[in-house]
Amino acid sequence: METHLILGVLLSICSLSFSQECDQQLLENMDFPGSGIKFVFSPDVSHCQQLCTQHPACLFFTFVRADWTGDNRHFYCYLKTTPSGQPNLRTPLLGATSGFSLKNCNADPQPCLPQLYHNVDFPGADYRSLFTADYEECQRACTQDHGCQFFTFVNVGYTSENIRYKCHLKFSWAVPIIPIVQRKMYVVSGFSEPAHTTQGSKPACKGKLFPSTDIQGNDLVTVRAASPEHCQTLCSAHPDCTFFTFVSNNFNCQLKENKKEMVFKAGAGFTSGLPARFCQPDNSWIQVALEEVDFQYSDIRYELMDDAHTCQMTCNEDANCQFYTYMLLLILCFRRRCYLKRAITMPAPPKVTKVTNAVSGFQLRNCMRSAPVTVA
Repeated sequence: METHLILGVLLSICSLSFSQECDQQLLENMDFPGSGIKFVFSPDVSHCQQLCTQHPACLFFTFVRADWTGDNRHFYCYLKTTPSGQPNLRTPLLGATSGFSLKNCNADPQPCLPQLYHNVDFPGADYRSLFTADYEECQRACTQDHGCQFFTFVNVGYTSENIRYKCHLKFSWAVPIIPIVQRKMYVVSGFSEPAHTTQGSKPACKGKLFPSTDIQGNDLVTVRAASPEHCQTLCSAHPDCTFFTFVSNNFNCQLKENKKEMVFKAGAGFTSGLPARFCQPDNSWIQVALEEVDFQYSDIRYELMDDAHTCQMTCNEDANCQFYTYMLLLILCFRRRCYLKRAITMPAPPKVTKVTNAVSGFQLRNCMRSAPVTVA
């Protein structure tokens, strides 16, 4: 872990730059050993390549396929980088496929993932289950439920008879999550307006916030947010979040789940509120430049600019940028740097395993943006 953090810091500090052409080739039975950032799970090499494309630092990857026989590391997606942008080594390896990020290929920030995976389970991340006639109906249920990003269906041949035909709807973040938010002098941070503005036909509404109010307990998950309105957006995106509390001194956004009651308690520095799922709340918070607030890590790149406004406009115009931090003055070599940043927002199962008589897949909402998709 420390090695990965040190590598990230060195890559940020160094002023080395390189250009990459769009390289979409996939190299079967080839490993790019070393240079790892992290590993994640993917059901196939195309999904792994999309994860590498969305990860801010990943430039190439190695995917361990289902036919790998060396050990039990099936469906492992190793994200990698080097200062040169190219792998240091290329080694033949049966059962592995390697390739490159599509960052320079004008990749779709919301890729369509229509593939179905038979005898594959996406364990974990469940928030709802129901019984459906087949996996096509399960995929339709996932597509129509905006909290669902992927699913697993258990078919008629499954060993446990009492859960046959069960459809498990699963969640992963489809909005950017900032890993670290903290106060720091001489910096300005903010958001990309296109990346955080929801398109749709929902009626406008005023989000419900309770200033100087804490709702204790019932914590579902804690993430970082820049403001109460940002925290409300995160609560609205999570299907299990029923209300939230934002803590201003540490930027903690506490998403909470209790469908029976809310117990309020007065507290300075706390703001609580309710999600807005059936209307479009005021998104003016996206346009606010946050002085002395630092969004750490998740850097795509940096450019030298004269002011924070230009930095924000540059982030707005870059399809890969979701948020930014601008350096007013710190150390001379960092001054005027505009750091463009992003996080992974495509559907990403926490784990992928082989399970006989299970079928897994992803929601098709992203496929419908370009052309209607009919599920047979």
